[in-house]
Amino acid sequence: MTFTPEVNEKRDMSKGARDGWLVRHWWIVLLVVCLIGAGAYFLFAKKQSGASKQGEGPATPMVPVVAVEAKKAAFNLYINGLGSVTPVNTITVHTRVDGQLMEVLYREGQIVSLGDLLARLDPRPFEVQLTQAEGQMARDVAQLQNARLDLERFQVLWKQDSVAKQQLDTQEALVRQLEGTVKNDQGQIDSAKLNLVYCQITAPISGRVGLRLVDPGNIVHVTDTNGLVVITQLQPITIIFPIPEDNLPQVLARLKAGGPLLVEAYDREMRQRLAVGSLLTIDNQIDPTTGTVRLKAIFPNERNELFPNQFVNARLLVDVRRDATVVPSPAIQRGPQGTFVYVVKADRTATVRPVTVDQIQGGEASIRTGLSPGELVVVDGAERLREGTRADLRPQSSGAAENVNTQQKGY
Repeated sequence: MTFTPEVNEKRDMSKGARDGWLVRHWWIVLLVVCLIGAGAYFLFAKKQSGASKQGEGPATPMVPVVAVEAKKAAFNLYINGLGSVTPVNTITVHTRVDGQLMEVLYREGQIVSLGDLLARLDPRPFEVQLTQAEGQMARDVAQLQNARLDLERFQVLWKQDSVAKQQLDTQEALVRQLEGTVKNDQGQIDSAKLNLVYCQITAPISGRVGLRLVDPGNIVHVTDTNGLVVITQLQPITIIFPIPEDNLPQVLARLKAGGPLLVEAYDREMRQRLAVGSLLTIDNQIDPTTGTVRLKAIFPNERNELFPNQFVNARLLVDVRRDATVVPSPAIQRGPQGTFVYVVKADRTATVRPVTVDQIQGGEASIRTGLSPGELVVVDGAERLREGTRADLRPQSSGAAENVNTQQKGY
């Protein structure tokens, strides 16, 4: 394309005017360039900061936990068994003579002592028998006295050779016969008196009286199977409970060492200790069907804490580990690699510590290896922990502390 001289001149004039404007307003151009540069810088910095935060990820939160120190203490080893309270003596009171029950002098459920009067039978038939026996004896005693007088006369006459020896011997035999009769009469009298004693029915042992089995007015017999009442001895009382046969050598070793073995009785929930006694004896054979052996423990039962045929949990103390490392049992965790605990280090991070548990008893665990006294172990909140998690230590709540103390005491 070809431009004319006039067009070229106009273009030269327009270019000069533009260059003149730029020279006069150079600061405006410089300000616009600075603003564009600043905007680009801030935009780039923001993108870099977002990318950096995205690369770092969210901050690791702190996990609230409750931790306690492992302590060095004596640790009791128990053998547990579900037992039944068994009275030392249970007596069914029977009448020893036949007769009519006239009066019942005990209250159902009453505590009676040895020799207390329980009931009375009608004594009149035996009083009649006693009168008859005494009358028979009086007659036989009179005959005996007369026979002895005759014997004395025969002895004098025999010395004077005035009576035959046979007659003297016959009189002596008669005297001995009457002496036997009098002795038999005395037995009849004693029997009638004993029957009168049996009309007063007394307690053969001390204990609690059961429900009444026969009401007054009924005729009772010696051959009655149910009897009049049942008395159960409560003090002392025993508990029979089984233990596994594998624990038997340990118990036998303690018995051979001498000294009583402590036995504690708890309710079914193992929350309340009912009584404390001692091991009395061990059964003479193992039950092959269950693989257990029965033990009998005796308890004073002074406050009647134990009741006959009551089911209780018995705990036999077989050993005491001195200076053992002890932690609450909730601190023990189990995984594919075995048992472990979470230990809170000085920088408040949690770490997994494999441990070897010796025994767990009464809410406490004895640690054989892997833990030292004084280290902090997590007892609550361990399910949210991982290796290296920061722990936010919280104080132990009163309810949790009471629960741990209750487990440790066995209540």
